[in-house]
Amino acid sequence: MTAMTSSADCPPARLSATRDGLHRVAEHVLAAARYAATGQIGLVASPGGFRTPPFGTDGRFLAVDGAELVAGGAAGSRRAALTTVRAAAEFAGVTPGAPAGVYEPATPLDLDEPLMIDPGSARLLAEWYELGAQALSRFAAEIPGDQPSPVVLWPEHFDVGITAAAINYGASPGDDHVADPYLYVSPHDGPPPGRDAAFWNAPFGAARSCRQISTVAEAAAFFRDGRARARTGT
Repeated sequence: MTAMTSSADCPPARLSATRDGLHRVAEHVLAAARYAATGQIGLVASPGGFRTPPFGTDGRFLAVDGAELVAGGAAGSRRAALTTVRAAAEFAGVTPGAPAGVYEPATPLDLDEPLMIDPGSARLLAEWYELGAQALSRFAAEIPGDQPSPVVLWPEHFDVGITAAAINYGASPGDDHVADPYLYVSPHDGPPPGRDAAFWNAPFGAARSCRQISTVAEAAAFFRDGRARARTGT
C-alpha cells in the first residue's frame, strides 16, 4: 500500500468505540497469547489490522482482520466475529488478560462488555497502521547510524513505532491528545528549546493527522523532517 483509500471522515464516536474495542483485544487476547508462549508482547501491523508474529512449533498466530479474529497455524486458519473479550479468548484458546507484571494495562479487562467495532473505522485504522509501518521501515533503512529499533505495534500504547537516537517515531490510532489517527515525532527530552511551534505542535513533539498525511512518502518525509529538526534544535 502506498496511500490511504479509506475516508478519514468516520464518525468520531464510532472511531473511538472501534479503537477501544480493538485495543482491548490487542492487550487481553493477542498480547496475552504471545506472552504466554514467548514472554514477549509486541505485535505487528498486517493487512486488515494487526497480528502476533508466529509462535510455537507450528507457527501459530492470532490476527485481527477488520471485525474478525483469525486463529491460524500450520493446519490452516479459522475466523470468528469479535463480540466480547471472553468469546475472543475462548475462540483463541488463551487465558484473557494483559500480561501481569509487564506493564499497567491501558484498557479494562471487562470480559463480557460488547466490542463495538465498526467495519469502516476498523478499515481506516488498519490502513493507517499499514501506512505507518511501511513509512517507518522505509525511514529506518535510511538512518542505520541511529540504531533504529524494529517496527512494533505495542499493545499498551496501541501504536506502531520505532525508537532511534532518543527519538520516538510512530503512527497512533488516536487518543486523548489527537482524536484522529496521527503520526508523531517525539524526542525523549521533549521538543527542541528553539523549536518552530508550527512544526512542534504537540506537548510530546510533533503530530500530523490522517487528514494531513495520506501516503507512505508523505509519512516518511514527516519523520525525516522531524529528525532533522530535532538534531538542529529547530
